[in-house]
Amino acid sequence: MFHRIILGFAALVLLVVPAYAQDREVPYWATLRYDETNMRVGPSKEYKIDWVYRRKGLPVKVVRVLEGWRLIQEPDGTRGWVAQRQLNPERGALVVGDESVPMREDADGGSTIKWRLEPGVVGVLGDCGRGWCEFSVGNRTGYVRQEQLWGVGEP
Repeated sequence: MFHRIILGFAALVLLVVPAYAQDREVPYWATLRYDETNMRVGPSKEYKIDWVYRRKGLPVKVVRVLEGWRLIQEPDGTRGWVAQRQLNPERGALVVGDESVPMREDADGGSTIKWRLEPGVVGVLGDCGRGWCEFSVGNRTGYVRQEQLWGVGEP
């Protein structure tokens, strides 16, 4: 009997902790947890899949919370619903604009350009300050101007 109580409590904790971890005040930033994520037209598996993302780490803005579902927004304003478990609270960013942007050695416009990043590149977001963000793409890390990244600042 005691083992059943402990196992029941452990199962309850496992169900509650992931939900609590992302119950934050909206809007907030998140990233896609999996290589394939379904965006639906409504907050349930009963709703039609509107889009399938195939990009783990893609940043999204969470604009509404409803039970185990999150209404997300893309950079172009498109919105749809994803299951909470498909989101990761870790921060990422997306290179935006019409041209490639420099990734610099330091958070300074005069520092050496290490690489050039094309629009649409997704990476891991580090600390931001004074208009610059630390940004990692694969094993490459440098600094990118904050306005050249989506997923940065106040959502």
